Amino acid sequence: MTSFRLYLLRHGEPELTGRMLGRTDSPATARGIAACVGQAAGLSVTRRIASNLSRARACAEAIGPAEVDPRWRELDFGDWDGRAVDAIERDALRRFWDDPDAAPPPGGERWSDLVARVRSAIAELPCEPTLIVTHGGAIRAALHVLCGFDLRSLWSFALPYAALVTLEVWDGAPRSAQVTGLVCP
Repeated sequence: MTSFRLYLLRHGEPELTGRMLGRTDSPATARGIAACVGQAAGLSVTRRIASNLSRARACAEAIGPAEVDPRWRELDFGDWDGRAVDAIERDALRRFWDDPDAAPPPGGERWSDLVARVRSAIAELPCEPTLIVTHGGAIRAALHVLCGFDLRSLWSFALPYAALVTLEVWDGAPRSAQVTGLVCP
């Protein structure tokens, strides 16, 4: 069976931190971009893809030429987007983390919509070593699609800014993968 390496790199630290950044387009800091460049050093890839949000796109472009694919953008947090986490009603936030499909942010996107976007993007990847600079939610969605992790498992590990997840992806319908590395800065 044919396989290929897929590297999922979370964008570098944005100018706004401690907030629900979905569609809010906060640029990455110079330090955040440098951290991503450092994580990607030595990776042998033939393709680079970035979310259409500037905090991911700038990091990818600092590494090398990249295609932009909006399917890799972060979950849209609706009315919560751009707000500080501690400014959101605690019970509503807990319900969201417990079941993001049943209790999405007001006016926001459901977890299943993010998963569907990422599943579509994964299905269209050619079988070649690829680096995708994206967001924490999209990385978790990819791990759900490719490895079958449930929500509890996905929230059980940290994905700090500039974290790099390495996967060996097996071509098939549907595709599946094994995590072969996680490097946090």
